[in-house]
Amino acid sequence: MSLSIAHLGPTGTYAEAAALAYSQWLTQETGQQSFLCSYPSIAQTLQAVANGEASLGVVPIENSLEGSVTMTMDALWRLDNLQIQQSLILPIAHALLSCAEDLTLIRTIYSHPQALAQCQGWIDKFLPSAQLVPTNATTEALQHLEQDKTSGAIASQRAAQLYNLPILACPINDYPDNHTRFLVVSLNPSSSGSHTSLAFSVPANVPGALAKLLHIFASRNINLSRIESRPTKRSLGEYLFFIDIEANANVPSIQSALTELKLHTETLKIFGSYPILPINSNNQDKTERDTLNEETFQ
Repeated sequence: MSLSIAHLGPTGTYAEAAALAYSQWLTQETGQQSFLCSYPSIAQTLQAVANGEASLGVVPIENSLEGSVTMTMDALWRLDNLQIQQSLILPIAHALLSCAEDLTLIRTIYSHPQALAQCQGWIDKFLPSAQLVPTNATTEALQHLEQDKTSGAIASQRAAQLYNLPILACPINDYPDNHTRFLVVSLNPSSSGSHTSLAFSVPANVPGALAKLLHIFASRNINLSRIESRPTKRSLGEYLFFIDIEANANVPSIQSALTELKLHTETLKIFGSYPILPINSNNQDKTERDTLNEETFQ
């Protein structure tokens, strides 16, 4: 039986590229066949998995230039039953797509807010007067570029091929080392992994509340690879804290830390332990070629 993999659409997004790469890895490693299902937002992608409409979901969680994807964090906290199966690291090279005859003719640039921010320096240098319009996905505005030759969009080279659009400049991200980390989530926990993700809220906003909780890990020599805060949405100044640990939750020292942590937090949610799968540029190029040749993934 084939697995369904939900991702942010429409066709040509980086989330779809990550989902395709994971689908191919899954087939190679386990023989499991899968097909992709696109959704109009990250929240709807995760909701589809939580509702059982999709077997797996692939969503971005953080970028090396712009940091965390807050919509993913908020949805993970809100949807109690999601577990992380895998983490994928995808290299990102943004391109400016447009039917304009010359770069100087572009008046409007469309893209996802993360992509716009990752290219802000390039835009300020080459198109400082262009109006920036955020969209739900990098590919959302591509079908309209042929009708408006004063507009452009920031998307991938793969998207340019899929939509048959010219690339005026690439790469245009401000720093060459640009990677996005994606999460593969499902209703089932991973059987193994080198990292563990969790989130918690504190019972009271008092001095040292967070420090005491972090000391639980420091005293056991447990390394934290990431810590982020998000508002609880209940009251100004109240926060949730998301933490990544460089260890498996089944290790005795981690189990001890989590047991103690639960005693001193208001709410503790453990999203699971999981391995990290890098997607190198060669594999990504192969994924892009396969996408162009196989209608299954269109």
